[in-house]
Amino acid sequence: MKTVRVRAPELPQNQPWLNTDKPLSLQQLRGRIVILDFWTYCCINCLHVLPDLKYLEQKYKDSLTVIGVHSAKFDNEKEVENIRQAILRYDIEHPVLVDTGFQVWQQYAVRAWPTLMIIDPEGYVISSAAGEGNREVLDELIAKLIQEYRDKGAIASQELSLILEKQRQPSTTPIAFPGKVLATATGLFIADSGHHRIIWSTLDGEILHVIGTGKPGLTDGDFTQAQFFAPQGMVLDDENQLLYLADTENHAIRRINLPLQRVETIAGTGEQSRNIRPYGGIGQKIALNSPWDLTMLKNYLFIAMAGNHQIWQMDLEKGILQTYAGTGAEACLDGLVADSAFAQPSGITTNGRELYVADSEGSSIRGIGLMLDPQVRTICGSGELFGFGDVDGTGADVRLQHCLGIESAQNFLWVADTYNHKIKLVSPHSGNCQTILGGVAGLHDAQGQNSCFNEPSGLSIFGAYLYVADTNNHAIKRVALDTLTVNTMEFSGLCAPDVCIP
Repeated sequence: MKTVRVRAPELPQNQPWLNTDKPLSLQQLRGRIVILDFWTYCCINCLHVLPDLKYLEQKYKDSLTVIGVHSAKFDNEKEVENIRQAILRYDIEHPVLVDTGFQVWQQYAVRAWPTLMIIDPEGYVISSAAGEGNREVLDELIAKLIQEYRDKGAIASQELSLILEKQRQPSTTPIAFPGKVLATATGLFIADSGHHRIIWSTLDGEILHVIGTGKPGLTDGDFTQAQFFAPQGMVLDDENQLLYLADTENHAIRRINLPLQRVETIAGTGEQSRNIRPYGGIGQKIALNSPWDLTMLKNYLFIAMAGNHQIWQMDLEKGILQTYAGTGAEACLDGLVADSAFAQPSGITTNGRELYVADSEGSSIRGIGLMLDPQVRTICGSGELFGFGDVDGTGADVRLQHCLGIESAQNFLWVADTYNHKIKLVSPHSGNCQTILGGVAGLHDAQGQNSCFNEPSGLSIFGAYLYVADTNNHAIKRVALDTLTVNTMEFSGLCAPDVCIP
């Protein structure tokens, strides 16, 4: 942490504020400790800071106010409604200021996401911290400040009353912010990420099982006992009827035995790893960092480990995990797997000869050879952290915007170009990329580019259909591949966990 003491610039009152019924000013918060959290909702490091802030908010609720300052990286993140949806998705319970044009960012001389600014009860910035993993240091500093200002009789001791977005817009949809979807001969599996559970249905939407209590947690057991925390990618071992799951916010890999209806943790301790260099270890003894998606080849799982910008491999027979590709640096570097770099890989698939990765922060599609001397290549996209947009074309001329989903089928790659609200088709051989589905953000079923999605994040093809996890629409879309006609699926009898029991 960096120590300073300068007067904190006042917060703008004429910009949008969320999770509060009125703008907040530092003047009115005198007597309270204030933490400004400069974040952007695409950023995995920013998401890792949220549990720390929630812990501190709850521990010091009488004397601490956290204010999120959302300084958007991607164009799509500048939309107030999209920020509101992110607040609901990640259960953020503190006020959020929409920092239009990086005004507050510049006033506070911020240089990176996430950055925390600590303001004392007299209105001075006394410290700052960039990056994640600062809970203990912040805890100690806040306790010290409270004691210091209590001795002066200058500390507030009353909880701040707020009107939250989730109070204005309670979640009652049967599915909430689905992250990934998997279509198989065994059925359709939906990562109901906002409800912390897995939905298992037929390919036509008839509910077979709901796996998990719907409450966040890390609990093994039968389908009614198990708990997950914002689950994402899945892959099925069809022969043994074992579903593998990236349990993202639990930093774990779970295995679901479908015939026995049992869930077990096969990798991860439940704690986030702070190690970004390549490493490895045995199953439940090794800490992981936000696994986001999975694919399978023979007896190996390949994992898009978004939190430390790497691709991992798990030998299912031996139970051993290790880094497969990526140094841990957040960048887009091609070459040997040991020297390569990724930027928050969030989708992974394979054609049996090569791995394909949706590298979200670099807005690129990457390929990783499965050979004795594997190489990493960029198939399309600029490969730069700020080289995003919406441009079809070939290779480095292509512009995507925070792509999260990818599926290999019949020598092509289907890509969920998430922040462009589109589904695109990519040739892994030529690098050509073309928009197939979607146009503007919305909820409209139609054909081809007349259809609308809202931050689609997951894709899966089975038979004659493409299934899409349409995240911000809280829906699963089914696309007929022959006509490119899009329809929203209905799941009769499915309810949100707090609404009714399915």
